This record gives sequence, structure tokens and C-alpha cells, in this order.
Amino acid sequence: MVGKIEQAWAELMKLPEDEQEVAADAILDYTSGGHGIELSAEQVAEVERRLADPNPATLTITEFRARLRKLGA
Repeated sequence: MVGKIEQAWAELMKLPEDEQEVAADAILDYTSGGHGIELSAEQVAEVERRLADPNPATLTITEFRARLRKLGA
């Protein structure tokens, strides 16, 4: 297990400083049980709206990847 942590650390240290900060925040949120994550009232309403949809739009993994490429991700 320590090997994976060391590998992850080495990869993180290769990232630009701003991306390291984002990764560090994600790790700290994860280890704190996600308690630092808060949604705005608007975000909560959107999640509830989507969960209530009886026929949600779905994408295959191929469609999803194509959409990401189109968005430049």
C-alpha cells in the first residue's frame, strides 16, 4: 500500500503548483469524510430535480468521452 502512496506522491509533485493545491484539497476532503464539501441551495435544488426525473438522460461511455473531447477536456 505504501508503494501506491509513494507513486501517487511522485506523480502529484510533477503537477503545476495550482494543480497540486487542487489535488491536496481533494485528498483532505476525502480523508475528512467529505465534511468540507457544501452545496449551495441552487446546487441542492438541481440535484433534487435530477434525482426526481423518472427518465434521466444517459450516455454510453463512448458518448461521454466524445462529449468530453468536444468540450476540450
